[in-house]
Amino acid sequence: MHATNWFDDWNPEALYRDDVTGCDDCSETSPIPKSGIICGPILRLINMDFKEKIYEGSIMVVVRGEENFPKITYQLGPSLPSEDEDIEVNEAFFEGKLFHKDILKDDNIWFYRYEIKLPMSNYEQMVKYAVDGTMEPHYRFFVPSFTQNSNVISYSCNGFSLSVDTSKFKGSLWYDVLKKHRYVHYHAILGGGDQIYSDNIKLHAPNFKAWLETKDPIKKYNTQTTEETKEQIRQFYLEHYLNWYGYGHWYGSTPKSKTTQKCFVKSLACIPAINVWDDHDIIDGYGSYNDSFMKTENFLTVGRMAYRYYMLFQQHVSASKQDGDEYAYLKSKQWILGNEKGSPYIGERSHSIFSWLGPKMAMLGLDCRTERKLHEIFSERSYSLIWERVEREIKNLKGGHLLLMLGIPIAYPRLVWLEWLFTSKLLAPIKYLSKKGIFASGFVNEFNGDVELLDDLNDHWCARHHKKERNYLIMKLQDIGAKYGVRITILSGDVHLASVGRFRAKIHRHHLIMSEEKEKENTRIIEEPTKDVRLIFNIIASAIVNTPPPDAMATLLQKRSRLHHFDLETDEDAVPIFAKEVDGVHKRKESCFMNKRNWSDIIPIENLLNNPQLSKELGVKVGDIVIPGIITEQQKLQKLENDDQINSYPVTSGGLFTTIHVERDANQTNSQTVSYCLPIPELTVTCERLSHKGIKHLNIT
Repeated sequence: MHATNWFDDWNPEALYRDDVTGCDDCSETSPIPKSGIICGPILRLINMDFKEKIYEGSIMVVVRGEENFPKITYQLGPSLPSEDEDIEVNEAFFEGKLFHKDILKDDNIWFYRYEIKLPMSNYEQMVKYAVDGTMEPHYRFFVPSFTQNSNVISYSCNGFSLSVDTSKFKGSLWYDVLKKHRYVHYHAILGGGDQIYSDNIKLHAPNFKAWLETKDPIKKYNTQTTEETKEQIRQFYLEHYLNWYGYGHWYGSTPKSKTTQKCFVKSLACIPAINVWDDHDIIDGYGSYNDSFMKTENFLTVGRMAYRYYMLFQQHVSASKQDGDEYAYLKSKQWILGNEKGSPYIGERSHSIFSWLGPKMAMLGLDCRTERKLHEIFSERSYSLIWERVEREIKNLKGGHLLLMLGIPIAYPRLVWLEWLFTSKLLAPIKYLSKKGIFASGFVNEFNGDVELLDDLNDHWCARHHKKERNYLIMKLQDIGAKYGVRITILSGDVHLASVGRFRAKIHRHHLIMSEEKEKENTRIIEEPTKDVRLIFNIIASAIVNTPPPDAMATLLQKRSRLHHFDLETDEDAVPIFAKEVDGVHKRKESCFMNKRNWSDIIPIENLLNNPQLSKELGVKVGDIVIPGIITEQQKLQKLENDDQINSYPVTSGGLFTTIHVERDANQTNSQTVSYCLPIPELTVTCERLSHKGIKHLNIT
């Protein structure tokens, strides 16, 4: 094929500009057609085998009406022009299978999954595909070379809370994603939870709604789930997923709570996804209520139906035994299945994910929702299964990177005083009056009568119920990273603002009794972060769609973000990456927290330097020592200053470069973002055993 026919000018900025207009509104009725393809194509990444040089993934298409097996053909060729005018382009089709049949309002719904299994080359490749002969401009994705680590996106909170006034948000950050994808070539998009907001089940499943509104706790806790209620809940999740994943269509609880995210739907078709889920994929706070409420029949049904459709739409597998999809559901090599007993509420094993993203890059997505209980996120058995698999996979990854998807931030300010207040008996009279609807009706939730925000606090790793488990998890991550010489970076969301938490080797500050050995250690920690075996960043990117919290919340978090001593050798704090406002001029007091909509990407330094546009935009080179912060056309990252050594990091050949893309102005349809950047150096040393003396909540000597 001639190069001019292959390298077309795919221009998302021009093609999808009109798709942003009206994203603060939606049609009054569902946009799902009565027949034909009603959802998809949706891409999913399974794994990249860099030994066998095989790329694995899947495409899902959903059809309504008569069974009509769509055919997906593809062309595979180079992603970038070379000196050759004639290039080799291979053509074939993806093998598909019907893996699930469903019913929506008496119509048959057919789920088709197509296997992607492609040879990797010594250059990056582009795949263009067509569904039943139709090849849309965005029906394409990129396969890295077998020597290349992947460019990835991390995002979360992809939807609005029920009563948000969406008229305040004229832009769509998914438009920004597509514009950047044109020249960055993202190989994977990591969904960190809340890919869909399902809280409106409280509005659209009538029997469930009536049950939630029941004031009599005895009647509420003893209600039996009827077949009619089960069917309403099932229909809700199926239709809700089809509306959102097929059309970006959603409406909430007020006339001003509407959105149509068309660019999100296009992103599903051009960037393969790896997803874990969180509470809003089910319903707000699921797993963090008391055991007796979690075991009510209606709430059990909600969890199990949400799980079924999460697996179908986000993982492209069927959990239903009658579908015969057991291999994909339980035996695919990407899964790390949890405790054999499964979840006490959902009734299934947790499905964490391990996938390779490059010869020196892998990802671990922890399923922190399926097993979650008020006092436990994972069982001991599940942790042992996770660590066994991770150590087996990364034992030869020295100098590489492990990205850990952890939906809720783990390096984040403590709000213990709020927990104490919300669970205090002092609030009992107000809670009672609120339950009865006499006073402060929104003060308690409609589930178990707890204070409305308590489930959010109980979800957090720093909640009193989870502190021990949190410290155990961080300790294990530090131990494994140090043992194998792998830099671990945690990717989180959930909190509707951006931040960068950090664990690092302790800086010894008692200068009056400072020994020469301690001074040398301080110098090494500051000047050689590539040798800091305790360094773990927690990149927090949230929300790509939902509304950010008010300025007062960012101010509160900034005040609570003091230095903590994780153990005697590890400090925990936040990186002051947001020292300037998005205008690049005014200083921010809340330098560690940015309460604007955002998403992030993680680019290997080698890819960055080989990409002319990225290299020009970011303006860094190997050997630079930079202070994390804003990058604009007018200013690049600030080079090392003597008074800020503790917050400076080197740009290294084996490192990563993470950017949090922060929305400039939510009222503008151009959806422009501002870049806040941080280099993440690789780890060049190993340590067989770390000391964790002084760690809290664990018996470590």
